[in-house]
Amino acid sequence: MDRDIRAALRSGELMVSDLDDEMVRPAAVSLRMGDEAYVLSSQTDVDALDPATYPKAMPRLVDNRGVVVLRPGEVMLARTRERIGLGERLAGLVDGTSDWARLGVSVVLAHQVSPGYGMPDGSPLTLEIVSRLSHDVLLRPGTRIANLMLLRGRRVRQSYRDMPANHSQPEWSFESRLGEAEALRSG
Repeated sequence: MDRDIRAALRSGELMVSDLDDEMVRPAAVSLRMGDEAYVLSSQTDVDALDPATYPKAMPRLVDNRGVVVLRPGEVMLARTRERIGLGERLAGLVDGTSDWARLGVSVVLAHQVSPGYGMPDGSPLTLEIVSRLSHDVLLRPGTRIANLMLLRGRRVRQSYRDMPANHSQPEWSFESRLGEAEALRSG
């Protein structure tokens, strides 16, 4: 599989910025945590169909120790340092590394990366990081935190980047788009 990953990188079917050769694993590409992080904060019950109730994303800055602090039970959104682009015959599954899981940290809640994501220039993936511990976890930007496993299939009829309510743009996309997608369906 690592040979297939390298071939997809050479052909342009897969794009991973700032790729270090050691990041290509036997069945995946490793991803590092980027420098920006946000935690979700809500003051009311969340109704998935009412964007007015969605949690707000509050910046969590790197502190003077060079770490981003994840508090117990928080949901943190952090982008990967790498920009990813998948051709229309590739799909990906993102998962946290077992090393983080063994520390009580869940790294990815939304695993699927659809064909066409981030093409042609690449886009960071947003990781949803949750601590299951009763103490703070110190996260260091640049640390290997997740893996992108790739699956090859037939060319899709509609690329992810062409779908409404997608999260495949270079700028941050914080909020859930459930309400937007529902409005398009019932439109």
